[in-house]
Amino acid sequence: MIDRETIDRIYAAADIVDIVSDYVTLKRKGVNYQACCPFHQEKTPSFVVSPSRGIYKCFGCGKGGNAINFVMESENISYPEALKMVAKRYGIEVKDEELTPEDIERNNNRESMFVLNQWAAEYFQRYMFSEDEGRSVALTYFSSSRGFSDATIRKFGLGFCPSRGDRFSMDAIAAGYKEEFLLSTGLALKREGDGRLRDRFYDRVIFPVHNVSGRVVAFGGRTLRTDKKVAKYQNSPESEIYSKSRELYGLFFAKKAIQQEDMAIMVEGYADVISMHQAGVENVVASSGTSLTEEQIRLLGRFTQNITLMYDGDKAGVKAALRGVDLVLKENMNVRIVLLPEEHDPDTFARAHSSDELRAYIKEQAQDFLAFKAQLLLGDATDPQTRSEAIRDMVQSIALIPDNIKRKEYVKYCAGVMDIDAETLGVEVARNRDGVKGNREAQDFLRRQQQREYDSTKPSALYVEKQPSGEAMQPITGGSTIETLERELTKYLIKSGHRTLVVEEDKRYVDVNVADYIFSDLDFDGIEFRPGVYRTIVELYRAEWERLGVGVEVPTHLFVNHHDPNVSRVAVDLLTADDNYTISDIWRQKEVHIESEEEQLTEGVPKAIMLYKSRVIEIQAAELTSRLNSPDLSEEELSNIMSALARLQTVRVEISKRTKRPI
Repeated sequence: MIDRETIDRIYAAADIVDIVSDYVTLKRKGVNYQACCPFHQEKTPSFVVSPSRGIYKCFGCGKGGNAINFVMESENISYPEALKMVAKRYGIEVKDEELTPEDIERNNNRESMFVLNQWAAEYFQRYMFSEDEGRSVALTYFSSSRGFSDATIRKFGLGFCPSRGDRFSMDAIAAGYKEEFLLSTGLALKREGDGRLRDRFYDRVIFPVHNVSGRVVAFGGRTLRTDKKVAKYQNSPESEIYSKSRELYGLFFAKKAIQQEDMAIMVEGYADVISMHQAGVENVVASSGTSLTEEQIRLLGRFTQNITLMYDGDKAGVKAALRGVDLVLKENMNVRIVLLPEEHDPDTFARAHSSDELRAYIKEQAQDFLAFKAQLLLGDATDPQTRSEAIRDMVQSIALIPDNIKRKEYVKYCAGVMDIDAETLGVEVARNRDGVKGNREAQDFLRRQQQREYDSTKPSALYVEKQPSGEAMQPITGGSTIETLERELTKYLIKSGHRTLVVEEDKRYVDVNVADYIFSDLDFDGIEFRPGVYRTIVELYRAEWERLGVGVEVPTHLFVNHHDPNVSRVAVDLLTADDNYTISDIWRQKEVHIESEEEQLTEGVPKAIMLYKSRVIEIQAAELTSRLNSPDLSEEELSNIMSALARLQTVRVEISKRTKRPI
């Protein structure tokens, strides 16, 4: 429901490097940028962002698109939601056209939940600053007990939920928010018996939880009561917009610093994060009381491969540091640990030291995690039994490391620390390695196998890969599906429609325009693409081609920035279909003849058209033949079907002659 002019302004303003950098750390490589893909697990970067084209493409998992597609994929939101998010980023006002009752009914529940959460966060903070109860209870706690400045409080959106059990819910209802969303976000609960609403966070100080793009997805509430029967923390439940295993508290505020430092510091709680930020160390996030999960690690891995765990120096802190770290090792990330003095946690330590002192302590005290673990286990090993268990524990951790060189270095180090033969330790690691190879490695192997099969269809020694490749477009053959052939012809149009190929006419060779050749040949036989994304792209291309004139390049942004996200994704896929290959320098040095683009078009375009026609004929002939079996077929209908089949056979013979193969 956003007008076309506004959409065009959003696309014009959207800087794809700027937007993608909010989600993953990009490194310049030539004219493009590269990173490990945020949408699947990989060790070698195959995710490429092209500023000149305004697109991204992963040559591992195949995902690609424009800046809006990327936001949709990353946030799991709809096309209009992504447009609004990008518009807000660049200060573009979005005016929705008037919604019909049907449009209102279809309004996205996720967006309603986000809107309610944002209103609730503002409500809690406003109540804390403006109401007597909020100032005396919550503001005093944050400023006096925790030492948070007003700027810090406002930055993290801290607040207070009124102590009257239904005050917030009643105010939300009065403001026009629906009960169903108060319940689905977990902001309110329904009493048993009378069915009245009760505030989940009543009489608690509030910590909003933001996702990586800054939207409020949940809340944490801390009671200030000393009653042990009351849970210290109350958190939002899982919902359509919130999964605690996939969120890291503070990441939205920390991601820029994490990229700059190329390192993230992991702590446990809300106050730990906030105090560290206030002390000037901003590359800090928290798992918010949960053990680290694979989703959290991968989320952090978009910004850095280096994690430093910072926990209390007591036994509980050490155990917390040990939890979930094997998952980090499995993701091939570098893990270090900083243990604080026993009397401190990150919150109190940050408040007791200056920014320079805090940074110096982290730098001096950070230990390699596996080295720390080996020393810790060895210190507790007082007899052969516990010693062997300690070694097995280390073996299991080392075996998780995907990188072969790093794994071997840890084998050497731990063999020295534990006074065990390095070869023996290496054998045990190898045995465990065979047992822990997970689904990711199986997928990587399958992907490499598929790539080798694809490479075997190309002049294998002539081409080398630019970077790791995923699912590539298969070369067209006589057995190709009609969809594959429509895809191939669409690719020729949007990539090379303005170029020329050589055809034979009246025993002489002439240059013809690729788009003109394709359209003329298909029009001659009255063939059109089936309804779908390829037809949409071809019709859009043809309209612009006819407007610009033969031989003029049709701008690719018409497809890349199309309002239909499916069109833009497919267009990016087609435009980057051959980007993963370059000519081997070995063959250049041997002066082997390499086909020019014109030669490739001369061979490929006619072949694709002929194969496509043959597929269309097969389908049409099958449909006509099936109608012959109709018991109530009239003589006129029978005559028409037979005539149509004869015409198809004539075209079939012509195609067979031109391709010099039976069709």
